[in-house]
Amino acid sequence: MNNEKITRRGLMLGGLALITSGCTPAVRQTFAPISSAFAVPSGMDPRLRRQEVPYEGSEPPGTLVVNTSERFLYSVEGNGWATRYGIAVGEEGLTLKGRATIGRKEEWPSWRPTASMMKRKPRLLQYANGVPGGPDNPLGARGLYLYRDGRDTLFRLHGTNEPWLIGQAVSNGCIRLTNEDIVDLYNRTPLGTPVVII
Repeated sequence: MNNEKITRRGLMLGGLALITSGCTPAVRQTFAPISSAFAVPSGMDPRLRRQEVPYEGSEPPGTLVVNTSERFLYSVEGNGWATRYGIAVGEEGLTLKGRATIGRKEEWPSWRPTASMMKRKPRLLQYANGVPGGPDNPLGARGLYLYRDGRDTLFRLHGTNEPWLIGQAVSNGCIRLTNEDIVDLYNRTPLGTPVVII
């Protein structure tokens, strides 16, 4: 075979080698489920899935913006972009509004209903001693704790073991994301991150 001649077979094999080695053009990151345990419902509205979107808000990069009426959380990245996550929000009158910061982060956080939650929903009394972290815990895989003036607000950004509720107003005030999405947000969000809830 002549080394100076490019053959169709050589071109095809070379192209295949480039593709499988990861030498493909740079594109915006796509997101795949971390594992089947984190899979979102197949019928979930595609708009509620994590995606990079144009962002025209005034908040600086590194800010989390929670829009409770839209049911989206935006992680502002700069250059006119944000990662948008579908969320479940608090029932009417139970959502925190205004500014906060991420004051604490937990993997597989434990959960204990507050006194006001148990008063509103007596069925929660069975959990008065708390629920340890793990796949059956209502806070899901990760928790980002919202603080104001150095104090815990008792509101969280957290995962859920009920991903089919994303897009609805169902919680006692916390912001829920799929476990897949809260792990992604947890990994990209340092302590002290500003949060704006509108």
